[in-house]
Amino acid sequence: MSTLDIKGLQVSVATEAGFTEILRGVDLTIKSGETHAIMGPNGSGKSTLAYSIAGHPKYTITGGSVTLDGVDVLAMSVDERAKAGLFLAMQYPVEVPGVSVTNFLRTAATAIRGEAPKVRTWVGEVKEAMKSLNMDPNFAERNVNEGFSGGEKKRHEIMQLELLKPKFAILDETDSGLDVDALRIVSEGVVRAKEANNHGILLITHYTRILKYIKPDFVHVFASGRIVEQGGPELADKLEAQGYAEYVTA
Repeated sequence: MSTLDIKGLQVSVATEAGFTEILRGVDLTIKSGETHAIMGPNGSGKSTLAYSIAGHPKYTITGGSVTLDGVDVLAMSVDERAKAGLFLAMQYPVEVPGVSVTNFLRTAATAIRGEAPKVRTWVGEVKEAMKSLNMDPNFAERNVNEGFSGGEKKRHEIMQLELLKPKFAILDETDSGLDVDALRIVSEGVVRAKEANNHGILLITHYTRILKYIKPDFVHVFASGRIVEQGGPELADKLEAQGYAEYVTA
C-alpha cells in the first residue's frame, strides 16, 4: 500500500508582472487502488496541480509538501519522481522526432525497472498492450507523437501507463479531444492498468463522460486554486446538472 500525500501545497508561476499564485493551499491524500477525480472550471489550477507534482520547471513551489510513502517528492528531479512511481499522462503530449515508440518505451522501462527488459518478453508486452488499445502494429515504429492524431497520442499515453506500472497515475484531461469510441478504449486501458497494478489515480477532467468508464471513489471540486468541495461519485452528477457557477462566484 502506497500513499501520495499533498499538504498545504502553494504554487506560483512567473509572469511579466511578477509571480502569480495559482495554488493556494491544496490538501489531498491518495492511496493505492483509489481513484480521485478533480473537476472544476478553466483556470482553477487543476493542471497546475498535476504538473507541479510531476516537477515541471515552469511552476515554483512556495509552500506545502508532497510526499510519496513519506519521502519528499519536491526534493526529487523529474526523472527521480518517475522512478519513484509517479506517472503523468499529459493533456497535450509532445512530439519527440527521431525517437521511435519502441525505443522510447524500452528506454523508459529500463530506467524505471533498473534493468533492460528481456527482448522476447518485452516484445510480447508491447504487442499485447497495443492490441488491447486497438493500435496498428506499425505504430511501434513511428516516432513518438509525430503526426499522431489526438486519439493516437492519448492511446500512447495509456500504453505507457500499462507498461511502466507506476504507483500513482496522474491523468490530465485524458478525455479531451477524444470521440466516443476512443474515449471508451482509452478508459478501458486505464481501468485495466489499475486492476493489474492497483495504483492510485488522480483524474483531472471537466466532464463526467469519462467517469462513466473510470468510476471515482472520491470527487474534488477545484476553484481559485484550492479544493472547495469534496464527496463521492454523486458530486460529479451534481456538477453535470448544475455546472460550476456556485464555486466561481463563491
